[in-house]
Amino acid sequence: MLKLAVCDDERVFRNDLKRIVRTELDLCGIDHDISEFTCGEELLDSLEHSDFQIIFLDVEMKELDGIETARRIRKYNKQSEIIFVTSHPDFVFQGYEVRALNYIIKPYEQSKIVSVLHTALESLDLSLEKYYVIEQRSGSIRLPLSSVTYFVSDKRIIHAVTSEKSYDFYQKLNDVELQLGGGFVRIHNRYLVNLKYLQEIKGNTAVVAGEILPVSRTCKQALSIAFAKYMLHQEDMSC
Repeated sequence: MLKLAVCDDERVFRNDLKRIVRTELDLCGIDHDISEFTCGEELLDSLEHSDFQIIFLDVEMKELDGIETARRIRKYNKQSEIIFVTSHPDFVFQGYEVRALNYIIKPYEQSKIVSVLHTALESLDLSLEKYYVIEQRSGSIRLPLSSVTYFVSDKRIIHAVTSEKSYDFYQKLNDVELQLGGGFVRIHNRYLVNLKYLQEIKGNTAVVAGEILPVSRTCKQALSIAFAKYMLHQEDMSC
């Protein structure tokens, strides 16, 4: 089980961070446990009984701040991935001495949290495969999202289309979109496509895994931006 700690003296930020991290880890199919702490002292006391692999640590806390807390953590644990949380980027430079993995700026951006979390998971060499759990009368199916080319809504039924077959279930496409996070983009009020399989945008259509799908006028600009960002990211990964 992956063990994480969230240490922040503001409840609203702890809750937001936990929600985003928990949702992403559920999608990845990674069994996890998240402990929360309101101050550095609480976190340090817990280290006698718990060994956290990922620690989200607020820099600006009363009494013992995040930087000093991280220094003391490193006396117990050299392997934990420490991710600083701060409202002031200037504090980030102090993270080098405690080998902090990365930092997150308040107020939170979900995409940044997800990106930093995946960097930590890669460093820990954990599986990053995401799954979508489909509930059917016959039981639950854990469908790898990497195999899904697109989701399409047909009234009250959603079809999760892969290269081999289609999985049908009852759900609203808006709810599916909220659960997926990144990697998928809306091209139409009925279609949600995997950017991995998006090959081309041509006028009011998109080519997805060789199939031509409709693109609505309201989705076209956001689709073009998402596709461009995805292609740039792929180029960066290949460098």
